[in-house]
Amino acid sequence: MTTATRSRRDPERRERILTAAAELAARRGFHAVGMAEIGAEAGIVGSGIYRHFGSKDAILVALLDRVMERIRSGAAEIIAAAPDDRSALSALIRDHITVAIEDRSVLAVYHREAHTLPEEDRRRLRRLQRHYLEDWVHVLAPLRRDLADGELRLAVHAAIGAIQSTLFFRSGLDSERLARQLDTMTHACLGVAPVE
Repeated sequence: MTTATRSRRDPERRERILTAAAELAARRGFHAVGMAEIGAEAGIVGSGIYRHFGSKDAILVALLDRVMERIRSGAAEIIAAAPDDRSALSALIRDHITVAIEDRSVLAVYHREAHTLPEEDRRRLRRLQRHYLEDWVHVLAPLRRDLADGELRLAVHAAIGAIQSTLFFRSGLDSERLARQLDTMTHACLGVAPVE
């Protein structure tokens, strides 16, 4: 059987591997999980993973790249389409909340494991993260002219931290109510009323 045939039979295998790795790693830590466990969770034999990833570290890099790309591209689209800064800020907040709820496992892995990446990958992801934070700062600045530059950055870090606190704390709220609460709290951190 050729690789092309295998891919046609199961085009979602790579994604299943990443999802399985994220869920296992979020529960136990990435380095405590073996390839065989990831394979079992994904419904394939552990050695089948090597058709898609050269190593366990390659899975981690792919996971973290995926979540950072999702956040970064979402922010770029929001900023390009928003009619004004306040609308952009509310949309950035809501998009980050969506990612935190829907991709909770992957974001949790990012926060726990990014420091273990090879230096080049770690620097690249940190650079993308800084650019993402700058997007928030640039949108917030005209709305909070009363804040100095350091205060703007502090507000953005506090706001994103509020959203991401849910990665490690189970509130018991359903997703819809959790999103509403986070939306209110995050806007309050930034001192800007939400766009309804």
